[in-house]
Amino acid sequence: MGIKIIRGISKKPVVAKTLVQCLSSLSVNGLLFIGHPTIPTTKGAYTIDALLICKEKGIVIIDLIEGESEQDYCSRQDDSANKLESLLRTNSELMKGRELLVPIQTISFGPAIPERLTTKLKNNAHLIANSEELLQERLDQFEGWRHDSYEKIYSKVLSVIQNVSFIRENTKRSNVQNPESRGAKLIRLEKSIATLDQQQNRAAIETVEGVQRIRGLAGSGKTIVLAMKAAYLHVQNPDWRIAVTFYTRSLKGHFRQLIRRFTSALRYEEPDWSKIELLHGWGSPRSDNKGIYSHFCMIHDVNYHDYHSAKNFGEGTEFSGACANALQSCREYKQIYDVILVDEAQDLPAEFLQICYQLLNDKKMLIYAYDDLQNLSDESLPSPEIIFGKDQSGDPVVSFDQSPGNDIILEKCYRNSGPLLTTAHALGFGIYRKVKSDVTSNLVQMFDHPDFWKDVGYRVKKGNLIHGNHIILHRTEDSSPRFLADHSPIQDLIQFICFRDQKEQTEWLINEIRENLEIDELRYEDIMVINPDPRTTRNNVGQARARLLEMGINNHLAGVDSFPDIFYKNRDSVTFTGVHRAKGNEAGMVYVINAHECHSGSSNRFNLSRARNQLFTAITRSKAWVRVLGYGDDMKKLKEEFEQLNSKGFDLEFDYPSLEEIEQLRLVHREVSSDEIQMIQEFDDDLSKVLHHIESGTIHLSDLDETVVYQLKEHLQVAD
Repeated sequence: MGIKIIRGISKKPVVAKTLVQCLSSLSVNGLLFIGHPTIPTTKGAYTIDALLICKEKGIVIIDLIEGESEQDYCSRQDDSANKLESLLRTNSELMKGRELLVPIQTISFGPAIPERLTTKLKNNAHLIANSEELLQERLDQFEGWRHDSYEKIYSKVLSVIQNVSFIRENTKRSNVQNPESRGAKLIRLEKSIATLDQQQNRAAIETVEGVQRIRGLAGSGKTIVLAMKAAYLHVQNPDWRIAVTFYTRSLKGHFRQLIRRFTSALRYEEPDWSKIELLHGWGSPRSDNKGIYSHFCMIHDVNYHDYHSAKNFGEGTEFSGACANALQSCREYKQIYDVILVDEAQDLPAEFLQICYQLLNDKKMLIYAYDDLQNLSDESLPSPEIIFGKDQSGDPVVSFDQSPGNDIILEKCYRNSGPLLTTAHALGFGIYRKVKSDVTSNLVQMFDHPDFWKDVGYRVKKGNLIHGNHIILHRTEDSSPRFLADHSPIQDLIQFICFRDQKEQTEWLINEIRENLEIDELRYEDIMVINPDPRTTRNNVGQARARLLEMGINNHLAGVDSFPDIFYKNRDSVTFTGVHRAKGNEAGMVYVINAHECHSGSSNRFNLSRARNQLFTAITRSKAWVRVLGYGDDMKKLKEEFEQLNSKGFDLEFDYPSLEEIEQLRLVHREVSSDEIQMIQEFDDDLSKVLHHIESGTIHLSDLDETVVYQLKEHLQVAD
């Protein structure tokens, strides 16, 4: 097993590095924290130099000594032990009467301490070591866990040490009376995911100079990890200027709440908001809507572009063009931040990350988190070598090859159950889509690299994961914990419901919401209604919202009836939203309305990838139950896709396309603007007219320009 190391900020980095080297070569199994935990006290935050947790030794506090003086090492050991014990005693499950169930040991480690002092100072209460051998000898004196329930206690210890259990658990649900209601199930679900796993904790605490990226699926805890990291860095370095930025404006309030909670857990104080800035990625020149990009333009005195003026850079490249223009307009960059943390980086262009990089001081501590699979294309972002380019010597400015701590993957999804996530993937990729016989593939899109399926938590059940092979993929408990699905039958977790028309869909929806509040013991904030197409959201939700208000059920349209920075207006209002504003948010019960619009895309030909991505994103907002609603033939077909997946036991079975076929899927289902669709339709009509006249004999091929006919034949042959 060996030792797993989580490196936080150490005030004694040289000694900490030596300790890591020593423990890595010893026969020690467990988890080693450097510069963690940080314990709140009345005098401020107190950080333990190093902490070892293992079954064989219990909890071992390691006091690090720089130089040759051992002065006050006994009092430091006592102080650390007393503070840690006080922290652990706050959890009643770690106590038996007045006895703490977990042994706390202490040792001081100083490589420069003379040998004569280690011998002289040796005693049973305050041990000291200066070498690998002596460290092993001291550790051998410690007793381990004295109780059989090691795994349960270990989990509780981590929960307390990580200071995060209260973050994932929502406020008390005083309305819950029925132990089998949906509200009661959510309580149990939230408690089960209260403790960060080791990868999440490592991502939150691990601190390195230079660029760091954190990857994971939606629901893997990226936002919480970034908030915890921001609070941790702020407490450890109160003078640092820290910026937290994101794509979805409604995340601002969420980040503020999380950072405040994490900071108070570390030092009993409100964050110094003059040192922590929460900024939208784009922003505007207004002081109340400052963003990273707008601030960059202001301090460098370069032209700022809003969305309207940025259209000159091309459709779909508005923000990347604006950022590139700002970078090119600067001769010298001003470094104003110590750390920048970026959430939702998959929705932000590479040029934006370059702006962040240039705003940082020489340590270049840029931490960006992104969803590996937000848009169901291949990897959401290019490699750091591509994003940040090369230096004057031709070497990459940023590379993670030799720095494992700079690249962290969060493999587990703690929001979506396995069946729910697999459903979202199956529909997003079109795994069980039925198409006309003359169409070569039912798929909508696919990864270029087959192994990427493993990176996002799938395992091969049958076949070889290579191009051209027939394969079966499934999710395991390692990537989708079973408790996320066990609270309810599968037929209750996910439902696809087809209606005759929008009126029938609306009536069913409002009655279900009323039942959720009155019978299921859900709160208003547990319910989210998502219209996948943001362009039609306001019109599509109007009737349902009005009917709910008639029933006395408050509701709001996120970003319209509330401030753009706020998603949940208040605790007594059901949230309606388009899919873009829903990103980064979650709810226990999610209703996806008008899902039929996601079946075929525009005119059954274009924008199918975008439509399926919208459906995928909407479904994955749910942390418990999802209802996919729609009407008409397209909804029936969408429901058939789900039923096929259900009959396969929620396995994904398909023929992996070749690279050429994947490129063809991108071409056929590409995103096309309404103007482009109209232009293509006009060309279709023109070609149809020409073909009709040729077939009827009104005109002959010889009447047409010979070069044009030849070129048309060449293009048609290439297309075949």
